[in-house]
Amino acid sequence: MTMAEAKSARRLRVKLVRSTIGHSWKQEQVVRGLGLRRIGHVVELPDTPATRGMIHKVRHLVEVVDASR
Repeated sequence: MTMAEAKSARRLRVKLVRSTIGHSWKQEQVVRGLGLRRIGHVVELPDTPATRGMIHKVRHLVEVVDASR
């Protein structure tokens, strides 16, 4: 397995744990961009710098678990 394959195989499970109500419109759009629709919804995303940046923007609303474990 090459380094590129190992990196692409990494996945993150992201769960929405708090509502976007009362937060900025941009944060709501980031949550939607992650594919999260409702509280408790869990999605599995690739572990890329772009995904990590989106998660960082809404880190107070989501919970992250490494899915590759």
